[in-house]
Amino acid sequence: MTQIADPVQLQARKLDTGKVRQARISGWALLGLAALVAFVFGQDVVGDATFRLSRPNDPLALPNLVIPALPFTYIVAAILAFLGVRLFLQGGVRWTSLALGFGLFLAVAAFLVWATAGKSFSLTGMLQATVVRAVPIALGGLAGVLSERVAVVNIAIEGMLLAGAFTGALIGSLLGGLGGLFAAVAVGGLFGFILAALVVTYRVDQIIAGVVINLFVLGVTSYVSSQVYQEHRFLNNAPVFAPVKIPVLGDLPVIGPVLFYQNIFVYGAVIMVAVATYYLFHTRMGLRARAVGEHPRAADTLGINVYRTRYVNVTVAGMVAGFGGAWFTLGSVGRFDENMTGGRGYIGLAAMIFGRWHPVGALMAALVFGFADSLQQKLALLNTPIPSEFLAMSPYIATIVLVAGLIGRARPPAADGKAYVKE
Repeated sequence: MTQIADPVQLQARKLDTGKVRQARISGWALLGLAALVAFVFGQDVVGDATFRLSRPNDPLALPNLVIPALPFTYIVAAILAFLGVRLFLQGGVRWTSLALGFGLFLAVAAFLVWATAGKSFSLTGMLQATVVRAVPIALGGLAGVLSERVAVVNIAIEGMLLAGAFTGALIGSLLGGLGGLFAAVAVGGLFGFILAALVVTYRVDQIIAGVVINLFVLGVTSYVSSQVYQEHRFLNNAPVFAPVKIPVLGDLPVIGPVLFYQNIFVYGAVIMVAVATYYLFHTRMGLRARAVGEHPRAADTLGINVYRTRYVNVTVAGMVAGFGGAWFTLGSVGRFDENMTGGRGYIGLAAMIFGRWHPVGALMAALVFGFADSLQQKLALLNTPIPSEFLAMSPYIATIVLVAGLIGRARPPAADGKAYVKE
């Protein structure tokens, strides 16, 4: 008699087969990186790579980090090859993501040493730029977390960032930095409320509603930027928030300028991530919000107002995105340029997915993307043989690699993207 297989066992076997396949693909990727490091970065590399850990005016100076370029390159290639072979073994399945992530870190380190061989490079400056450039991505990812935790897909983050940047420049030019910042937050909240009205009350498709908001904001800001700002330049000349150094901590080597000598947007992003984490996972309201995202009908039967919860969370998400958008103008250049957000809202969504719908995870992912963004800026100063167009692609390449290669099986909230109709 033929024995009928248990569906649970079949599913487990299917998952195991998928993990083995993923481990083998990751192994091939690591072997490819090993070959790249050995035969590309290891060719014609001479001298030492010097990384400056302190700035001239730092009260506590550290000696430079000097790395022999050629030996370091071959050591990294050997480690990558070992990790790649290890993933072909059965014991490597469990550590696929960890091995791939560590391998990518080593490959980036080898690339930095190759680019800096025979030259000097400020590592502290790049890390400081990493934190700064991660701010809009982290806030965009946090806006996505707040929205999708109540089952609303927020594609409109890009438009909210752009609206915040435009409003911050306009109102900041008229009322000063604080006025522009509050106005940017208010406009972001307004678009969050509009998105909530479209998808919650009128049950418009969430993807379409987000795209409509993005196109609307892009069209309005582009028109004003090209028609109005050309004649009235005083409307596009906002002040920039200066960095604020935290006493004692700001004087520490390396971590001082990186973490404790930043502007209001960096501190604000960290505070918002901490508050959002506490709200979602340590308060009754946060528990209700997550219940709405997982099973809205069950939450409704327990007396939770699903519509109001979604309205509040999406509106607050818009305010967070508006604050992040103000970074582009009030925290960076002091003026608005057409489409200056450059897709950071979409990268923020990738950071949210890579961070597994957790505020802290989104922040960590944003730092990775911020590192890729700052890296292409710094490498342009080293006159590397890589064309500038390829360097400009690095943040988006990092988005694809991390989401496709390291995210694995990430489970969004169960009701994500689904409209709720109260019976």
